[in-house]
Amino acid sequence: MNLKKLREAEERFFMQYPEGFSDPLMLEIAKKHKIEKMRQLAQDSFAFNQFDSFHEVVDSMSKIVSRSSLISLFEKPKFKDLVKVLSDNEKESLSHGLKEFLHGDQEFGFEQMAGLLRQYKLAKWPLITVFPVYYNPSIEVFVKPTTAKSVIKYFELEIPKYSPNPTYEFYKAYREEVNQMKKELDVSLQSDNAAFCGFLMMSIEAH
Repeated sequence: MNLKKLREAEERFFMQYPEGFSDPLMLEIAKKHKIEKMRQLAQDSFAFNQFDSFHEVVDSMSKIVSRSSLISLFEKPKFKDLVKVLSDNEKESLSHGLKEFLHGDQEFGFEQMAGLLRQYKLAKWPLITVFPVYYNPSIEVFVKPTTAKSVIKYFELEIPKYSPNPTYEFYKAYREEVNQMKKELDVSLQSDNAAFCGFLMMSIEAH
């Protein structure tokens, strides 16, 4: 990563938002995105013991997609329609993939979700990464294509080339870089990776 650019981005951000993510202007932005409500919904819906019912898990996945401001208006109805046509076996596979990603073998879970969604041409980065970033916001990352590509280019991240086809290899490398970048900056910017990636994008646009 280009540490000089990262530190400059931090400086620009604190000039505009002196209290970081706790700044009143940033709190207003967070309120619009219903961050706390979405986190709570994900953490309640995807706790380990909730996976006894794959029907309920998939219903919860649909609710999160429909309510999330991170998901485009174009993708929301497509995911909702997909859930309606999935067979029980497919719903169980999707639920199991998410369970593995959050509580077991991450790579297996990621590829299982991506593989199923790929059959319906819905293997999109936001639809795969929105659930983990709400469930575990201090570790996982939300991959928004435009943001990820800009962050990689501007901060000169040395990771596998971005592809619109989601792979765990890229996800793991990008997540590692984002979490490493956080460690280089003020502790007030380290709690939420969705907000942190938003900060990175804002700093690029401001520059």
